[in-house]
Parts: sequence; structure tokens; C-alpha cells
Amino acid sequence: MTIAAIVVAPCSLVYAQDSTKKATFSVSGSLDAYYRFNFANAKDSFRTNNYTSFTNTQNSFELGMASVKLDGSIGKVAATIDLGYGTRAKEFSYNESGSLAIVKQAFVTFAPSGKIKFTFGKWATHVGYELLDAYLNRNYSMDYMFSYGPFSHTGLKADITLSSTFALMVGVANPTDYTSGSFAKKNFLAQLSGGTKNGKLKGFLNYVGGKDYFGDNNINQVDLVVTGAISDKFSIGYNGTVKSVKPKGGDANSWWGSALYLNVDPTSVFGLTLRGEYFDDTKTVAGFGTSLFDATLSANFKIDNLTIIPEFRLDSAKDPLFYKNSDTDSPTAKSTGTFILGATYHF
Repeated sequence: MTIAAIVVAPCSLVYAQDSTKKATFSVSGSLDAYYRFNFANAKDSFRTNNYTSFTNTQNSFELGMASVKLDGSIGKVAATIDLGYGTRAKEFSYNESGSLAIVKQAFVTFAPSGKIKFTFGKWATHVGYELLDAYLNRNYSMDYMFSYGPFSHTGLKADITLSSTFALMVGVANPTDYTSGSFAKKNFLAQLSGGTKNGKLKGFLNYVGGKDYFGDNNINQVDLVVTGAISDKFSIGYNGTVKSVKPKGGDANSWWGSALYLNVDPTSVFGLTLRGEYFDDTKTVAGFGTSLFDATLSANFKIDNLTIIPEFRLDSAKDPLFYKNSDTDSPTAKSTGTFILGATYHF
């Protein structure tokens, strides 16, 4: 079997390693593409009226990301290699160059017992509600909290099962989003998760804290995610987060955000998600110097593993932040509207 065949063809291989252990190997992947049109229709490429991740284009058909994920395990040891190609992967690994830029995740795990598992390598952050892979989100565009929070961590963590419904994760990692962090002080990671026995209500309390890469700022972020299944046709998600940045010798300032996700699935092939998010950066920690609100209505049309996502989004700010078509220098609009047609496929 050629390498190309292994990467392209979905497969699951099981073979005998010895008389007592069996190794497993599987391949999965995804891809996404989109078209975005901002109704201000500004003519300059830097005036797309987009301040969130992955959709910074105007009136253009775009490829998002093609991903291939390899998972292998034998006994108590497992490994994952998750590679991404495209603009989405490039923005996710913005601190990397060359071959490391395509590595979304690469880690090994060791589970000495059913109660604890150690992970060593690079993995996607535990902070936040939204995820990197487009097919795992019901909205195609990303919210502000995802875009200005952590993307990934490289280090060592331990997942500990506390009971049938509660778990704890603790870890130490390089500064946020850095695969390499020579001489840099490390970050502390934590997550406490729990839920009801039937799985209909789940909660995740997340934390990242420590120095940034250059060691001048103290960073602390606390994040809460709650999901609830009201019925098989209606579910709710909530994400609230606050990030504090304290410069060396200065005072701490912070941005915070809160988002609610309302999901309705009348049938197995059609669903709607309404996201409402408030993002407060009046202290200019994320660079805005104002507060924002976005309301996003996304439809999900499902055909097997293909999901088509037509989406309407309204962004508004307390102060002028968005460009009108007629603006020549500074933005004069406090709100803007956008249409996105996204498509995702996974295997």
C-alpha cells in the first residue's frame, strides 16, 4: 500500500502484535471551503470588516483546510498525528513556519490505569466552546472569544478520572500557541469537568496562566463552558471567559466575553444555530478599545458526512470599527452585515 493510499482512503487496521496485545491504526480527515460577502463591499483588501479567525476575505471563494488525522494505539500507549493544510491551519499555527506550520496536533499518551492518562506533545486548547476543525462547529464563522484566546498547547498534561461524572486535567506547557519555547517560563493548565449521569448537562471550568513568550506579561484566563440537551431536537451551549494581562511593572487589564448558542434540529438532515456573543475589550487588551456584539444565524443541511452552512452574521460595536464602501481612511460604521456559504466534509 502506498503512502498516498493510506492518507486518502479511510481505513481501520487491526493486527496482532503478540499473543496478548493488539495494535490499532485508523485514518480520518476533513475539509472545508466557503464563500464570504460583507454587505459593505469595500474595495480594499484590508477592509474586509472581519476581526475573527479564518474568514478574512471578501467576495471570494476560499479553501479553508484539508486535514488528515492518524491514530494508533497498542496496550496502554497511543499516539495521534493531526496535519492540516490551508489558510485555516496556517492561522492556527501562526507562530510556526516550515513543516511545523502544518502540525495541528502531535502527541503520545500513556494510561497506566483507567483513572489517569498522561499526554505529551502538542494538542488543541481545552479553553472555549468552538473548535478548530470546521465540521465540529455548527456556525462556520468563529466568535471573538475563540479568535483572541489560546489555540494550542505544547507540553505535558494528566487527565484524572475523579468519579463517573467528574474529571480533572492539570498540565504544564510552553507559552500559549508556541510549539517551541526555549528559555521561556511555562504556563499552567487546568480543567475541572462534570455533568449529569445521563450526559444531558455538562460543564467545563478551564484555566490557563503564566508568562507570555517574552516573559514580560503575566497571563491568566478563566473560562466556563456549559452544554445542555433539553430534548433530542433542542440544545443550548454557553461560553463565558475573561483574560487578564499584567505587564511587568504595570497594572492588570482584561477583556471578557460571553456567548449563548441555541441549537434546533427539527429533522436529522436540517438544523439551525443562533449564536449571540458579547465581547468587551474597552481596556484595549485585544486591540479593539471598545465592546462588540455579534449575532450569527447558521443553517446546517446534512447529506451524509457533508454539511452545507448558509450563514448570516451581524457585527456591531460601541464605537466606529467597520468600514463603509465610501470610507477612505478611518472606519465610520458601528455595524456590518455578512453572508457566508460554508461547506464541510469529514471521513
